[in-house]
Amino acid sequence: MGEVTRRRARGTATAAALVLALWAASAGCGAPAEPDRKAAGSGDPAAASSGPPAGDGTRGEARKAASVGAETSACALPVTFDLAEGWSPEAVEHDPDGEFAALLEQGTVSLRCEIDAKPAGHIGFLRVWVGGAAGDDPRAALEAFVADAAADREEEVYAATRAGTYEAVEVRYLNTGELLDAPKRERAFALTTPDGVVVVDLGGLDSGEHEQMLPAYELARKSLRDS
Repeated sequence: MGEVTRRRARGTATAAALVLALWAASAGCGAPAEPDRKAAGSGDPAAASSGPPAGDGTRGEARKAASVGAETSACALPVTFDLAEGWSPEAVEHDPDGEFAALLEQGTVSLRCEIDAKPAGHIGFLRVWVGGAAGDDPRAALEAFVADAAADREEEVYAATRAGTYEAVEVRYLNTGELLDAPKRERAFALTTPDGVVVVDLGGLDSGEHEQMLPAYELARKSLRDS
């Protein structure tokens, strides 16, 4: 499958999944340093700055209800983090020869866990992706992830941050892809573990859902630890 075709297939599948999620939700209810800004597809990546992206995590704290990542949890991952109340994790099985195998890979990482916000009243997911090897550059992995996720994007901002006990890199950007009804805010962070790079991204139906789900994303980032 060609690169453009793969992106279009991913966008179409994602859009269809969001429509189904919206239908289900309707049926069920009657001073940081200056961040590094890089235009999409431009130049060599600069080193990440020392502060989180502006506007990060100011909407109150999510209530912890469970955790995910341990061998006994819904998704066995290289790291563990806390889940907001109502968010439901599910492991993603990989079949390299399956029809949708390309949709489960983004950049250098593969989807390992999908955490659904619908039981908490939102239409979106936290997704955990894993790939590469120990010592890989999380910034490079995150840039490859974003480039594969959104060929058309604006306001792309990278910054150094912390993900619990790990040093990490975070990105926020505006996805302006042609398959979207309107530009959509996106956010993700990446870190390197002895088992490779871990990327956690927040995906929602639109920018409004994205904003509402940020506390759950922040809870995951701040509570992240070894499994």
